[in-house]
Amino acid sequence: MDITLAVLCGFLYFIGTNRVGYTLSSVLGSPIFIGFCLGLYFDQVATGLSIGASIQLVYLGVILTGGNLPTDAVLAATIALPVALKTGLDADAAVALAVPFGVLGVFLDQMRRTSNSIWVRMGDKCAAQGDTKGLWRCAFLYPELMTVVLRFVPVFILTLFGTDAIIKILDVLPDWVISGFSIAGGILPAMGFAIILLTIGKPKLMPYFFIGFFAVQYLGINTMAAAIFGACISLLVIFNLTKKEGTE
Repeated sequence: MDITLAVLCGFLYFIGTNRVGYTLSSVLGSPIFIGFCLGLYFDQVATGLSIGASIQLVYLGVILTGGNLPTDAVLAATIALPVALKTGLDADAAVALAVPFGVLGVFLDQMRRTSNSIWVRMGDKCAAQGDTKGLWRCAFLYPELMTVVLRFVPVFILTLFGTDAIIKILDVLPDWVISGFSIAGGILPAMGFAIILLTIGKPKLMPYFFIGFFAVQYLGINTMAAAIFGACISLLVIFNLTKKEGTE
């Protein structure tokens, strides 16, 4: 049992899902960032980033409609990455391992939302009585303490006791099962891309997608160059649209 690792994972899940200020919440909750942090811990930064990016691809097109959480990428990454880095699982198998924990995170989020309704009722009573300190506790302190219980504690326990159990299970599984995980995990990032295409799949936007894909695939340009070219094309399109609107 690695208590330090359990504390680190619990903290990463807490800051990744606890939106106290929205400035860096999307970054702190990304599987890539979690992969970087755990990669530093295991001295496998490149592997951590690779696995984190693979998990990120699965959830790339997930949209929180109305604020509802369809699946929890933060919990998926926080639980799967330590196991993958400890056992040497490849990125595809790690993705297949991560997805079920993403579903578990939805239940934790629903519990958090249910508990918040209690603080809302208590806050209404404090507001009616003019109790500003009580209102502050109901609006901030109590929800944060409950967030620690629902975010930090479960991941701490799962990492402390569950990681070794998962590793033992993986050790006794036959090779064909692990290969099945890898195949399934390899398909899931493609599903993430498919969701993105459904989201931005307007006919007039599709040529830009294919230009970027074939430029990377056949011209051999790296990711940074592709990002710069994409930004330049976007600016040109925006400038042309602005110019047309100005002349009309």
